[in-house]
Amino acid sequence: MLTRRQFLTVAAAALGTGLAGCSNNRAGETDQPAGSAENAGSAVAGAAGSAADEGATAPAGGVLVAYFSATGNTAGVAAELADHLGADVFAITPAEPYTADDLDYNDSGSRTSIERAEDARPELAQVAPDAFEAYGTVFVGYPIWWGDAAWPVKTFVEGNDFSGKTVVPFCTSASSGIGGSGDELAGLAGTGTWIDGERFVAGASADEVASWADGLAL
Repeated sequence: MLTRRQFLTVAAAALGTGLAGCSNNRAGETDQPAGSAENAGSAVAGAAGSAADEGATAPAGGVLVAYFSATGNTAGVAAELADHLGADVFAITPAEPYTADDLDYNDSGSRTSIERAEDARPELAQVAPDAFEAYGTVFVGYPIWWGDAAWPVKTFVEGNDFSGKTVVPFCTSASSGIGGSGDELAGLAGTGTWIDGERFVAGASADEVASWADGLAL
């Protein structure tokens, strides 16, 4: 379990690594799982802390930010969101971490390409967050891969019961919008009250994330 300071430090490092990868890899790396094999964002789990930003409007009940991040971009947004709301954090972590070769969307034989073709559900190291029943609001974050929510997030939503919870999707993408990915995840979950989500670009500012969160009717 990490403190908020520890989580933000690791997430910031993950984001920095992911952004550095952007300068060396193909454009649109958040639209497809190309480029960096950095999975630090998906390896961080713990609490974001007990206090929200001054002036933040936190939803009633416990708040959880659950996210999967392959290159650090989604981890960065999750860190800003959790810090603003004083939310707990759960990293959706594949049981078998993705490598650089796995994330090469130009290779039809890469792991993610095969998983896409098979509509696979990658096994997770932990499907259900600890004390999941205590949370009234759950933010679910993910990168967009081929215009779709990254597959590990589908495993997560299908494996948890969101009954009685408000669920808010958010994604990162270089060019694609959130599209129908939130609606698809809501359908896969089959439970919970899902509201419209938001798409962020890599390196979204704290103000952008906070403004969006404060504008939600939660």
